[in-house]
Amino acid sequence: MKIDMVSEHASPLAAIGGVDAGGQNVHVAALAAGLAMRGHEVTVHTRRDDAELPDRVTTADGYTVAHVTAGPARTVPKDDLLQHMGTFAEALAAEWAADRPDVVHAHFWMSGLASVQAAAPLGVPVLQTFHALGSVKRRHQGDADTSPEQRIDLERGLCRDVSHVVATCTDEVFELRRLGLPSDRVSIVPCGVDTTLFSPDGPVARLAPSSPDGPVAPRADRRRLLVLGRLVERKGQEDAVRALVHVPDAELV
Repeated sequence: MKIDMVSEHASPLAAIGGVDAGGQNVHVAALAAGLAMRGHEVTVHTRRDDAELPDRVTTADGYTVAHVTAGPARTVPKDDLLQHMGTFAEALAAEWAADRPDVVHAHFWMSGLASVQAAAPLGVPVLQTFHALGSVKRRHQGDADTSPEQRIDLERGLCRDVSHVVATCTDEVFELRRLGLPSDRVSIVPCGVDTTLFSPDGPVARLAPSSPDGPVAPRADRRRLLVLGRLVERKGQEDAVRALVHVPDAELV
């Protein structure tokens, strides 16, 4: 099957850890690699953010990354990219008219807008994974939310226009139902874990040069508060720091 993914701001080739480079990049890269491993022809379309990038890159994992020119060829905050999605869609439409995919999988809401605009005239089905919803961001971030004002309405429209939505958890399905998405047009596919990287067994990281075999104290001696996520304000690591006041004997990792 020929599968084209669209991930407008989150390239699977990007260095992870920046303000707009994290979970979605990893998700798209792993999904593309997994589908390619199963014999599918996979292309990921992402916005060109550097003039020196080649038009196409074939990865060692067997999928291709296509760099789409839409807006300036430099890093642009993702919340400022909506104005360039029309150009992005035109580029997709031109490519798909010449080399039609069997299915398109859009990642993030702006990717969905461009994908629907490009794929609809060709009759190509579009799957949508939001990765984050504007209604949830606005509820929790309030005035700190930098999303475009029309994001929630556009996401509601996407729920009508795409062929099917792939959610990653039950909470997301609840939010999608609030946007008007019928339950028979959404499926839950939880994010996977690469067990070659993450497992309960194996060596532990050294916490001090004097402890080459593991933590300074035996694991059972101290409670451990574990936080996963990039060090950006919206991820909420400050909540974990505040929690240490209530568990002063714990270590924060």
